Amino acid sequence: MPMHIGSLNVLDLPEGYNGDFFEDVKVCLQQRLHLADVFTRKLALMPFDLSNPVWVQEEDIDLDYHVRHVSLPKPGTNRQLQQYVARLHSSLLDRSRPLWEFFVIDGLQSGQVALYSKLHHAGIDGQAGVAVAQAMFDVTATGRVIKPPRPRARRNEYQLGTAELLGAAVRNTLLQTTDLVKSLPLILRSAKSALIPQKDANGKRNWSLPKNLTLFAPRTPFNVAITNQRTFAGRTVPMVEVKQIAKLLGVSLNDVVMATTAGGLRAYLLENKELPIKPLLAAVPVSLRTEGDTTANNQVTVVIMNLATDIKDRLERVRKIHELSANTKETMGRYKAALPTDFPLLLAPWLMSATASLFGRSRLANVIPPLANVIISNVAGIPVQLYFAGATVVSYYPVSIPTHTMALNVTVQSYNGRLDYGLIACRRAVPDINELADALLAEHRKLLELALAQAVVPVQEVPQTVRFKTKPAATVLESTPKRKRIRLTVPDDGAKSVVNLVALTARPVRKKPSRLAVAA
Repeated sequence: MPMHIGSLNVLDLPEGYNGDFFEDVKVCLQQRLHLADVFTRKLALMPFDLSNPVWVQEEDIDLDYHVRHVSLPKPGTNRQLQQYVARLHSSLLDRSRPLWEFFVIDGLQSGQVALYSKLHHAGIDGQAGVAVAQAMFDVTATGRVIKPPRPRARRNEYQLGTAELLGAAVRNTLLQTTDLVKSLPLILRSAKSALIPQKDANGKRNWSLPKNLTLFAPRTPFNVAITNQRTFAGRTVPMVEVKQIAKLLGVSLNDVVMATTAGGLRAYLLENKELPIKPLLAAVPVSLRTEGDTTANNQVTVVIMNLATDIKDRLERVRKIHELSANTKETMGRYKAALPTDFPLLLAPWLMSATASLFGRSRLANVIPPLANVIISNVAGIPVQLYFAGATVVSYYPVSIPTHTMALNVTVQSYNGRLDYGLIACRRAVPDINELADALLAEHRKLLELALAQAVVPVQEVPQTVRFKTKPAATVLESTPKRKRIRLTVPDDGAKSVVNLVALTARPVRKKPSRLAVAA
């Protein structure tokens, strides 16, 4: 169960480019490594895993190891690219070095190149990853001038002594304990306000379990113990279409993402006759960061979301997801401040690794009821065009983490008018991940079609409806599936008034309109 995350970027080289892009990438990275801590620090493990490892600065970064060149065999299809990324995502990062690797991939039949990056989740979460991207990418093709790092004296900390490591462990534990004690009053106040219900209009407190509380998810093919083998698929939908769906249906962008994923999962499981009667549940990461916090660490928790896959009607499913999402946000808002983001754990590495190994080898994940069926994460990305080493960044597919009991992870990232879906899974649990990705894409198109069909026909600048005693004479000036322009000649005390009506509709105009609205 490797815990690294990554991204796949497809790049357009500059027109007429004839240089060595791999070498250009190494030069570009060499100039920017100091902009993000994740590139210049590594782990120092504690003796016998008595405590968490500590970060130390790496003074000799081997770019020839961290940046690698791969050429795809012919024909170099997009499917081949994604399969190779899945293979690269299966292997562990070297724990003796800074926990990151970049792969420059050429040989694509489109003539483009790809950049696959892999970084360990111990160093960053989703929002910190966006901050790293801002350090590595440019907003202009010519790049920007990077100020070199300040020279520092070498400390030769490649191998720290046992006494230094134990001293660091004690200091970190004391700091974590002190911070936890200081935050206890806030945690207790938040927990009290979250657990004790508010008084109603009669001054009574209604004690009840949270709405839509479900302890376990139904079993699906995704809820098994996983192997280290991976399979990956990326799909893209235009952001303007997602916003259109959200606006027309009166829901949020995140609701559309959840509904699209839910519909794709439902269609995929239904086709294989594996759709459970009960609705699927999703584990959704939620950031605990304060606004503006981009530190290279993890500040995240997980909430369980009902995907309403038991509802056949798509629009009803979207409305249900919107309702459930609102309830979850309200509950999370009450509990969020009560969740600590850092706390001491004695023997944490030993306990975690031993528990994960035992859980995987025993195959308990195949028999115990799962808490959720799938991981779904929606990361707010970068809304502008980016460039890397002079090349134009076309796509930004996230590559995330499947886990035991949740062999499928669907992560979505917005980028420059796109919404890029990255589906990563255990290959043995989901060997046909491209079918699932295609089902997700088809679900988006159907939601868009339904949203347009449900749209209220808007009429511009019509404050009121005017009824005429005498039937006006109508002349059609223009008629298209989305626009109809009519000239009305209205009798008025012997004189003739001319009124122009412009009607905009998302559907074909009816031949016999039942009512006519005209601007006064």
